[in-house]
Amino acid sequence: MPIKFKFENLDKGSWILLRQAYNLIFRCEDRVFSEYDLTTEQHTVLMAIKNISGPVRITDIARWLDRSVNSVSMIIDRMVKAGLVRRTRDRKDRRTVFVTLTNKAEDAYKPATTAGWNLVQEILSPLSNEDKRNLIKLLETVRDKTYDYLEPGGVVEEVRVNETKMMSRSTEPKNNKKSSSTREVKRQSGKKKKATR
Repeated sequence: MPIKFKFENLDKGSWILLRQAYNLIFRCEDRVFSEYDLTTEQHTVLMAIKNISGPVRITDIARWLDRSVNSVSMIIDRMVKAGLVRRTRDRKDRRTVFVTLTNKAEDAYKPATTAGWNLVQEILSPLSNEDKRNLIKLLETVRDKTYDYLEPGGVVEEVRVNETKMMSRSTEPKNNKKSSSTREVKRQSGKKKKATR
């Protein structure tokens, strides 16, 4: 049972609740995905691979997940050992390595994703649509401030994803030849744009 902290200081209270919610959601996801022999990190990497158009490199996955290349590479190493992904070298440039899903990953990913979305709906069920819109705005504000902290004045790639298409891609075998999402990098006098996924 988590501890319910009560703070008079709003900054401390907000920060503790944000971290606590993140940790609890991660534990819930781990419980759901473990039923399909996946960890939350592995499922997240599989989702990235399914939703990135074209051949997928580790650097692409790292960008999609806002993680370091090194940390994603270590996750991929464990996934290769677990038989979930394969590494394939580019024939033209042997330094480039592509990551693809195995049949084992495809078989686990579809039902795990359905179960994961059911979890999301259950956890968010106490919130009205207006509450969810407000939560999104608040979290975007916090996210954008963290981007500013990490890279002051940096330009963030804006990705707009049609959620219906994303869900259908997430539950169908990957087709490397088509792209269903629109990616645009926008630069306007060095001002940062909000990243949306």
